[in-house]
Amino acid sequence: MHTKIFHIVFLSIFICAINTSVYSQDLKPKKQSLQIDSQPNTTPKTVDTVMDSTAVKKQDSLIKKPPLLDGIVYRKAKDYEKLDQKKKQLTLYNEAEIKYLDFELTAGKIVYDFAKGEIYAGRLKDSLGNYSQNPVFKQGDDVIEPDSIRYNTKSRKAMVWNSRTQQSEFRIKAEVSKKQNDSVYFMQNVRFTTAKDIENPEYYFKTRKIKFVPNKKVVTGVTNMVIADVPTPIGLPFAFFPMSKQAESGFIIPTFGDTNQQGYYIQNGGYYFAISDKLDLNVLGDYYTNGSYALRAESSYAQRYKYSGRVNVRYENQIFSELGLPDYQRSTQYNIQWSHTQDQKSNPSSRFSASVNLGSGQYFTQSLNNNNIGSRLNNQMNSSVTYSKTFESVPQVNMTLGATHSQTTGDQSIINMTLPTLQLSVDRVYPFSKEGAAKKGFIKNINLSYNLRGENRVNTTEEKFFKSEMFDDLNTGIQHSIPITTNFKVFKHFSVSTGASYNEVWYMNTVEKNFDLNENQVVTTRVNGFDSFRTYNVNANIGTTIYGTFNFNKDSKLQAIRHLMTPKIGYTYSPSFEKYYDTYAIDALGTTMADYTRFETGIFGSPGKSYSNIVTFGLGNSFEAKVRDDESETGEPKKIMLLSNLNFSTSYDISADSLAWAPLVISGGTTVLNDQMNINFGATLDPYAIDNNGRRMDMFNIDNGGSLFRMTSANMTVGWSFSSKDALFGNENNSKDRANEQNVLNGGRPDDLFGRATDLGDNRQTLFDDDEDDGDRAFGGFYNAKLPWDLVFAYSLTYGNRNRESEITNNSVMVSGNVEITPKWKFGFSSGYDFANKGVTFTQLRFERDLMSWRMNFSWVPLGDYTSWGFFIGIKSSMLSDLKWEKKSVPDKRYRN
Repeated sequence: MHTKIFHIVFLSIFICAINTSVYSQDLKPKKQSLQIDSQPNTTPKTVDTVMDSTAVKKQDSLIKKPPLLDGIVYRKAKDYEKLDQKKKQLTLYNEAEIKYLDFELTAGKIVYDFAKGEIYAGRLKDSLGNYSQNPVFKQGDDVIEPDSIRYNTKSRKAMVWNSRTQQSEFRIKAEVSKKQNDSVYFMQNVRFTTAKDIENPEYYFKTRKIKFVPNKKVVTGVTNMVIADVPTPIGLPFAFFPMSKQAESGFIIPTFGDTNQQGYYIQNGGYYFAISDKLDLNVLGDYYTNGSYALRAESSYAQRYKYSGRVNVRYENQIFSELGLPDYQRSTQYNIQWSHTQDQKSNPSSRFSASVNLGSGQYFTQSLNNNNIGSRLNNQMNSSVTYSKTFESVPQVNMTLGATHSQTTGDQSIINMTLPTLQLSVDRVYPFSKEGAAKKGFIKNINLSYNLRGENRVNTTEEKFFKSEMFDDLNTGIQHSIPITTNFKVFKHFSVSTGASYNEVWYMNTVEKNFDLNENQVVTTRVNGFDSFRTYNVNANIGTTIYGTFNFNKDSKLQAIRHLMTPKIGYTYSPSFEKYYDTYAIDALGTTMADYTRFETGIFGSPGKSYSNIVTFGLGNSFEAKVRDDESETGEPKKIMLLSNLNFSTSYDISADSLAWAPLVISGGTTVLNDQMNINFGATLDPYAIDNNGRRMDMFNIDNGGSLFRMTSANMTVGWSFSSKDALFGNENNSKDRANEQNVLNGGRPDDLFGRATDLGDNRQTLFDDDEDDGDRAFGGFYNAKLPWDLVFAYSLTYGNRNRESEITNNSVMVSGNVEITPKWKFGFSSGYDFANKGVTFTQLRFERDLMSWRMNFSWVPLGDYTSWGFFIGIKSSMLSDLKWEKKSVPDKRYRN
């Protein structure tokens, strides 16, 4: 049927039906739409102020009746469009589509009764009895996929059969649904689930009646849980599920269990505050029947394109044993974590970042709610808060204001803090060179800059942390430095750099030493007040680069080896600043005196008493091979790094009367196996011999009957991280770095060599790093199935021979790996062996089964002080996270006074 003829006939029907005048409209044949003017025609204008009854009746007869349609009707069909003038129905067949007002409808067949304002839509049935092209009804953000639907465009009510819809994480299917209005649906014989396949879900909830308010709530009657089409005794007389696209505040259901030392417990119960879409707060608590308790506050915040961060505050009151027993212990532990990251594009000239991890030294070893082995084995917690600002002046000025924290863990926790640190640097200035001009030669390359560093630094203990005693020990200092440098070339191939540096240090705290006759010992007294000293030094360096190539037969696999050497000689001179030194008596008679400087405890060091006249020597090496590449289309050889670096360094003190040579330090490293294995090594060689007490003598070791050098220490580390996705094994190298974010934030390792961090109160998170969709990978059979795996290997060796002990102090190997036995089964392990102490290191076994909508995992630590295990099975969805079962045995704590 031609579009133009269709429009003319359709409009003529409406003109007869409404029995009134309609303004003529242009009918465009190429536009498949239907429009009836929804606004009544305006009455003719008149200038009469008084009208008789005849005129009024005549005018009333011209008033338009409401139109049958309120807007444009867009329609489309693949096979045909049929207009029944008698029944006032429009039929669209095969891939039918209709758009009217705020809804869209696609189906195999659509019938529009424009007299009643109702739309009927259904499926198509082929010759074999199979149905296809189910209706899809869209109105706003709501999408319904039924078998058939009946919709009234005027009342906006609908009847839907076998509807399917998704709200948040829920997928809902109902035999009969009634759309009461735009915001309320009533459903009968309903199943709802978080499974991806609503037609064949692994579990679902079955109920007879539901009241459904899109994006707000679902209220059900008697509800029963069905697993694998088998009804279970799990049910509720009624249920309420919030359905908001935004986070909603609400209570958090706790978990229950028991421990050997604290008894029964309730963990991770609390309240979630959805403050805004940029900020939330999670307040949790634990309680144990022996009186122990814990409180935690967790908050995340984010401003798109500006910053994001996370704050965790944890406090625990721990009780061990029973009051009155000799082993009764009570302690408090706390931990504060804060991470803040600023978007680099938000403000390039101003940056703020934070990484804070501070608290009790024994928090991670004694925490009742966190089983983080990596943090337990870590012996240090570090924090840093930094604000930096760049002033775009000439010269450019950079300012950094920060605070740092370093804390040892264990029984005696030592804390080092800088609060705050101010750094200011002025960019280089070339006084003898014009701006933009080439800088060549000694004079034009002369440049100077200015650096300032001010600090408040304190060393304290956990007992004095942020108490008045801590601030009594605060040391304050400001350091100014003005370096002047220049560089030039000699004999074309030698680069020479010379410079001088002026330093001035201001201290607000110094010391004074005197002999106390009452105590019969030397007493060091802290003196508060301003004091300063000034130093300077000069330096010069000369170096060059030497290339050497050893060529081989062009037909051989190895074609050449390239050797790169960078020799360097340096000289540093610093005069004596003995004017800053004083003497004090070290005996009661005062006959024996000793030298000291009042600046010896300063945070930026103290001036040197003896002058320094040192020559340094350094040699860097790297080795690279060229091998024939048979796969190259151009025939170019392939470069392979044999040794990334091999460095030698030592120094000679011209002014020293004895022991002028410093030990020779050797360091090197390389990467092999397609840069997947890192190998680093180092050694220290001393040219001097030692006496029976282990002190260096002014005698070369070779003159004492030994070798040219005496090895005092050596070390080697090997790290190897690879997986089935790496190119080494014939696949594309798209492996990702495996990182445990919480483990790193706690101070542990980013890998799982020390196991995976486990929250004992929340096992919903996977023990592995794979994406959620990895479990849906198709299984190709037992003989052609791929087994994705990854492996991390670490080896460390340390040798010590400072006092002729000649022993290996550390010799250990650690390995961790993960493998997908099947697309749904995963297995991981972490273990190692200490050859020096002859024992197995920390060992953890991890198993996990992906049950589609569910997750089951088992973690086991079979050996050592942290023996424990944990089993969990539960629904992945956060909306139904309380539907779970778990059982665990936590490691016993070892309390210390």
